[in-house]
Amino acid sequence: MRTWQRRSTRIAYENPWIRVREDEVTRPDGSAGIYGVVEVRNPAVFIVALTDADEVVLVEVDRYTTGDRSSLEVPAGGTDGEDPLTAARRELREETGLAASEWREIGRMNALNGVAAAPEIVYLARGLTHVGDDAMLEDGIVAVHRVPLDELLARVGRGEIADGESLACLLLALVALGRVG
Repeated sequence: MRTWQRRSTRIAYENPWIRVREDEVTRPDGSAGIYGVVEVRNPAVFIVALTDADEVVLVEVDRYTTGDRSSLEVPAGGTDGEDPLTAARRELREETGLAASEWREIGRMNALNGVAAAPEIVYLARGLTHVGDDAMLEDGIVAVHRVPLDELLARVGRGEIADGESLACLLLALVALGRVG
């Protein structure tokens, strides 16, 4: 069985967060081709924060990339070279004003793995306490919502939660909590 072979590579673009490279490749069928790859420089962290009342904390984000003014997502962000758990704690506080006393890694993922090398780490956070009102509006967060876990799948079904990474994180959380098997 043949695999992809890189014949050459060049950096097409880079900034502090991403690098885009263009590779000349030999495809598994033996034909020549070009493959563009976005490399995220540091892993991202995603937090499924669950309240004592069995509610998932979601942020409503105005996303520049998609023009979506009401994307409901789990809190998330880049590690920027930090320890992933330290970054997750920071992101939860910055985006929701919450801290958690219990943290558990529940999965690792890769975003858009057809075009990107973008590792992601997913945490379940419990034992939430309010520690401040410093949600990061500069990142497009317009509101913080608490969605009852029992209502979550209905909201997914209605298309109210459509961010692919958040959907994957929520599935990992439901599996970790024994709510789906």
